[in-house]
Formats: sequence, structure tokens, C-alpha cells
Amino acid sequence: MRLWLLVGVLSVLTRAAHGEEWRPLFNGRDLTGWRANNDPDSFRATEGTIRVQSTASTSAHLFVVNGETGEPEKFRNFELELWARAEPNSNGGVFVHTDMSTRDAALHLARGYEVQLNSSQKEKRKTGSLYAIVDYDHSPLDETKWFRVNIIVDGKRIRILIDGKQTVDYTEPENAERPPQRKGRLFSPDGGAIALQAHDRKSVWYFRDVRIRPLP
Repeated sequence: MRLWLLVGVLSVLTRAAHGEEWRPLFNGRDLTGWRANNDPDSFRATEGTIRVQSTASTSAHLFVVNGETGEPEKFRNFELELWARAEPNSNGGVFVHTDMSTRDAALHLARGYEVQLNSSQKEKRKTGSLYAIVDYDHSPLDETKWFRVNIIVDGKRIRILIDGKQTVDYTEPENAERPPQRKGRLFSPDGGAIALQAHDRKSVWYFRDVRIRPLP
């Protein structure tokens, strides 16, 4: 019995050392550990999900925050996993390596990368795209049904998997050049925040089972 207990403890320690221990980011009940940069009514916890829908004429973003300071928590190398679904014709996204700074009157985030979630007809960049970096004009699935999203960031490399199928494997080049309106679309050396996007009033997204684990 003691041998099996020792083996179990060593197994847990080994997984933790290799960054394999998952940390839940959403408790399924309320938005403890999250904070909106503006328009907080765009986000609410309901029936075990985070419901996202802008209630203003601008976009809004819900950030993972430090429980003690209330400030956005920084993540550098990690795997983020969540389940998502949308109402028909909805636009949304998940930001990594970002912060609360904005770049225009519509309050789009100024920094970081956006993993696109989108089934709308108007927006041509579809689910699974790394917005404005690696874009796809067709969705790989039906967004009205629950699907899994994995975002893996390791140094300057980001991978996106939708329901286990990789859509993006992108490594940011040295001295990457971006257009002026997207000059902050870069990895931050010390990491950055994670945020869910409320894109517009007509778009409704739901998220559940949001969790993260560090990479070694």
C-alpha cells in the first residue's frame, strides 16, 4: 500500500514538473477570477457557461485576472483549453499575450494574438484562424454545437487545434513587421493576458470547461 502511495505521489510530482497539471479558470458558477475591460454587462455566468454578447456599440473583453490584485494575469508558455459554441451567425475570439490597452474607438485590443471564432457571413476570417496572420475562409465545423479549442503557446510559436485537428502552427519571425493598425500583434517576452471577446450585439458565444496548464 505504501509503495503504491509513493508511486502515486511521484507521478503527480512528475506531471507537475512537466507542466501537465491543469488549472481551471472558470468555476462554472460565477465570474470570479475574471474582469471585463469595459461593458461588464456583456459577460455573465449562466447554466455552467460564460455567456458573451456585447451590450454596447463597441467590443468588450473579459480577462483572466489575479485573484488578489484584480489585474490581468500574465501567461507566457502554456496550453489553454476550452469548449465553445455560438448562436448562428456569431463572431468572437480568444486573445493571448494581450493586455487591456486598446487601439481605436471601437476598443479593439492593441496587443497580442487573436484566435478567431466565427460563423458569421460578413466576416471572412473563420474559426481556427490566427486573425490576420493565418486566415481561413471556411469554418471546419458547426459552431452551434460544442467544440473544443486548444491554444498552445511555446516561446514565439502558437498552435491552434479545433476538436483535436490542428489549424495553425505559426512561429513569429525575428523582427516581424505588422501594419500600423496591428503593430502590437506580437508575443510579449514576459507573457501576457488571456481574454474572451464580445464582438458585437448580434453575436453570442458560450464557453465552458476553461482551463490552462503551464509548459516547461
